[in-house]
Amino acid sequence: MNTYTAINLIARPQGGPIGPELFDVVQKPMPSVEQGQFLVKQSHMSLDPAMFGWMSPDTESYIPPVELGEVMRSSGIGEVVESNHPNFKVGDRVMGMMGWQEYFLSTGQGLNKVTAPLPDEAILSVFALPGLTATQGLFNVGKPKKGETIVVSGAAGSVGSIVGQLAKADGLTVIGVVGSDEKAQWIVNELGFDGAINYKTDDIAAKLAELAPKGVDIYFENTGGPIQHHVFAKMNAHGRIVVCGMIADYAKAVPDLGPNWIQVIKKRLTIQGFTMPDHFGDVPALLEKLTPYVMKGQIKHRAHVLEGLESAMTGLNLFFTGKNKGKLIVKL
Repeated sequence: MNTYTAINLIARPQGGPIGPELFDVVQKPMPSVEQGQFLVKQSHMSLDPAMFGWMSPDTESYIPPVELGEVMRSSGIGEVVESNHPNFKVGDRVMGMMGWQEYFLSTGQGLNKVTAPLPDEAILSVFALPGLTATQGLFNVGKPKKGETIVVSGAAGSVGSIVGQLAKADGLTVIGVVGSDEKAQWIVNELGFDGAINYKTDDIAAKLAELAPKGVDIYFENTGGPIQHHVFAKMNAHGRIVVCGMIADYAKAVPDLGPNWIQVIKKRLTIQGFTMPDHFGDVPALLEKLTPYVMKGQIKHRAHVLEGLESAMTGLNLFFTGKNKGKLIVKL
């Protein structure tokens, strides 16, 4: 009997590093493809900070947790290898939520065809969850205006790097917060950011004063941590804070305290959290918004590729150490 490999979640994280003890590598029988179904051979999987929330037992989050004993949730890209579906043929490339597994049986729900003539790694780095998240968060939540100043935390990451480039293309002053000098040089010299702050070595307050002398209009928050207090203090009246992620707090039993709300009143700030599952119906419009920037060469990316399905079980820890350089992807 032909089988394929999948990885199930079998335990919840308790804080600290993610390890193989949370997962079970299993062999599953190859499924029969019935009428209205098609089979995808997945080539690349995306690793995202949102996975820490998906593994938690929190039932009040924006999306239900992955059930123990079920395939770990993730988005990916692959090729249709067998089809009994009228709208998907063998050879079509598709992307969407397919999980930590080599093959995925689908009815088409939640999967989108990939038509852009770009490699799989580029599709996952730009047109999949990172690009969609960046586009939704910046334009529909942040509402940027030419001439404004934006600070992006996690600026060398898959979402933050795209946010900064989109903002720069639209005439904003863009400051990125990163965790190494190499990342600071990359976002400034390669991506065109106006300035960078290394939160591990720089005097954050002094660097912010230097790079944003007129204050901050938009703060795109991906990480949490001490930087949020410094940027919060520099927000201009009627500023917007886009809360996309809090990677600094995901492994903590008790998250750090946030800024005091008095400033929200004094400066009439708008603070909004968002998650992409609320906006999956808007994907065609988001892609329509993003694509021209990509086609004009205004969006660059880099991918950090791990080899083999099982590398996902420890690869997530790169988000905590900051050692990943670019979009974190697993090549199957």
